[in-house]
Amino acid sequence: MTNLLILLRKDLRGFFLSPFGWIVLTFVTVMQGWSMSGAMKALQDAPIPESLVYIVFHMPQFWFYFLVIFPLITMRLFAEEERMGTLETLLTAPIQTWQLVLGKYLATLCFYLILWIPAFIQFQVFSILTDVPPPFSTGSLLGAFLLIFLMGTLFIAVGSFASSLTSSQIIAGVVTVGLLFIHYFLGYITVIYGDRFPAASLFQHISSSEHLRYFSKGLIDSRTIVYYLTAAIFFLFLTHHVLNHRRWRS
Repeated sequence: MTNLLILLRKDLRGFFLSPFGWIVLTFVTVMQGWSMSGAMKALQDAPIPESLVYIVFHMPQFWFYFLVIFPLITMRLFAEEERMGTLETLLTAPIQTWQLVLGKYLATLCFYLILWIPAFIQFQVFSILTDVPPPFSTGSLLGAFLLIFLMGTLFIAVGSFASSLTSSQIIAGVVTVGLLFIHYFLGYITVIYGDRFPAASLFQHISSSEHLRYFSKGLIDSRTIVYYLTAAIFFLFLTHHVLNHRRWRS
């Protein structure tokens, strides 16, 4: 457990001791502000029955920057260590492979959660600066951020797996983007082909946009929680398997 905490602190500090982490934080804050302003303009232009939370997280720009976050914060995890020659040192050190994988994964997940603090504050500013009740409920806000956390657990695990496959950050980023976009667009199969074929329910179950639609309305589904956590564990297992293979090979 001590080794795990040491690895977690080391990687988490790495995000903030270099300009990279601050650039990503600034990027996410600016893009989220753009999404928020676009949603508020949409509410101003025409009456919309949905809450502000629902609109913000369904703006096209939200999905654009959201899916870009994960290759940015995961492509360096193992690829950079291998490029610098330090991965072999870590694999031969007296630490377990699962500690290495989990330490880097949890550090990245903590950084990912920090990225959403400004976004959460932006929603609170609405109530602070105006006397008008906020156009969203607490349940819808917490539900949306819960799903953002759950999607993060899976997508960071996917990025960790991609980074463990190569020594090139670019290749790791491209593989991560490819896997995430495949996952995202699989959710639109039922939109394109309808929902009358046998596997329609499966594609609906893995649709991130559908999950976000329900969670941003405050409708929490335990099956969705199980799906994301189980899939994240599966990709962490694959990452562990890849690194373990390298450990025994070296």
